[in-house]
Amino acid sequence: MEKIETLYITPDGFDNLLLQSDGEFLTGLHFVTSPSIIPVLPISQTPSILKETSFWLDTYFSGHQPDFTPAYKIENLTPFRREVLSILCTIKFGNLLTYGEIGAQIAEFWGIPKMSAQAVGNAVGWNPICIIIPCHRVRS
Repeated sequence: MEKIETLYITPDGFDNLLLQSDGEFLTGLHFVTSPSIIPVLPISQTPSILKETSFWLDTYFSGHQPDFTPAYKIENLTPFRREVLSILCTIKFGNLLTYGEIGAQIAEFWGIPKMSAQAVGNAVGWNPICIIIPCHRVRS
């Protein structure tokens, strides 16, 4: 499987983003602080998924909620991480949840008395597709 990386230049005030793809799916979206080591692909060589992701980011950084989600694939996804990321995807544009609120939702779903907010925080921090899977909408 081919690994393709390119740099997305964000508006002032944000770190730039590394976009990663296998050529078909978005496989990573991470903030970076050193753009010197990351290639910027010529538009003619950029896979369509990275073009779509760049358009999604342009829309998002312009202050609007995009009306689509780029196709992404996440590897090494445990059932717990899947549940946490699933909840993150339900957080509406402009809203926030806490780690404790997410933990309470998971505990209720699994029929257990309590879920560790720290475990939720670890799963949120593991998120390989930042912004699109809105880990930035979770607070302590």
